[in-house]
Amino acid sequence: MPELPEVEVTRLGVAPHVEGQEVTSVVLRREGLRWPFPANLEQILSGKRILKTSRRGKYLLLHFDHGVLLVHLGMTGNLRVMPTKTPAQKHDHVDLAFGKQMLRLTDPRRFGALLWHSNEDGAIEEHLLLRKLGVEPLESGFSAELLFKQSRSRTAPIKQVLLSGDIVVGVGNIYASESLFRAKINPKTPANRIGLKRYQALELAIRQILAEAITKGGSTLKDFVGADGKTGYFQQSYFVYDRAGEPCRVCQGTIRHIMQGQRSSFYCVNCQK
Repeated sequence: MPELPEVEVTRLGVAPHVEGQEVTSVVLRREGLRWPFPANLEQILSGKRILKTSRRGKYLLLHFDHGVLLVHLGMTGNLRVMPTKTPAQKHDHVDLAFGKQMLRLTDPRRFGALLWHSNEDGAIEEHLLLRKLGVEPLESGFSAELLFKQSRSRTAPIKQVLLSGDIVVGVGNIYASESLFRAKINPKTPANRIGLKRYQALELAIRQILAEAITKGGSTLKDFVGADGKTGYFQQSYFVYDRAGEPCRVCQGTIRHIMQGQRSSFYCVNCQK
């Protein structure tokens, strides 16, 4: 599914085309995706201007002067910029037009979301889906000290703690595996048994891995493409993810695959003790 780098790649691609632009029409081709679409969304948005875009975890936020449109890409969704006259295909569910261009939300498995948060409902940070999210891993609030402090009472494996999203948000399955490899931490290690020095290595690895993935357009798995329709290529740089049985690129040991909380984990039997 699209993770933080893919959503940020989408935001970076979308922003120059929509920031400062007025919505001229809204087309909804079904009643909803994971949740119903907001009632009267065309009336809410038509004639209104997008002030800016931002991201919170895996949510793309389109800010208007009277509220925020939240977009989640689900398991297989993408948001692309294209001419407004482009014919819709089977899984094209939403068009948000800005004159001759539009944003088209495509979601084959329909686990995505399009939600409206009015200013009357309070700050966007207090939205039900956002209020309990952890810190952003690429911002100043994220630190090894935070990871260390928040993990002292957690006996769950570090991989699952990273994916829980309440300490740090948006790392995701792929990038958690790659970050743990770079930090030389076994994904099965209980979070409370990792010391500050190793968390310093993990903080740096997470920041580096996510930044590299954004630079390379994210990872293309199944249906993800960026806002320009191009695929990412960070998957060509994987050291462990989806490489079970293959030799480690560092030590030539074997990459192993296990299941943790119904998610696949990959690690090197030698590098990650």
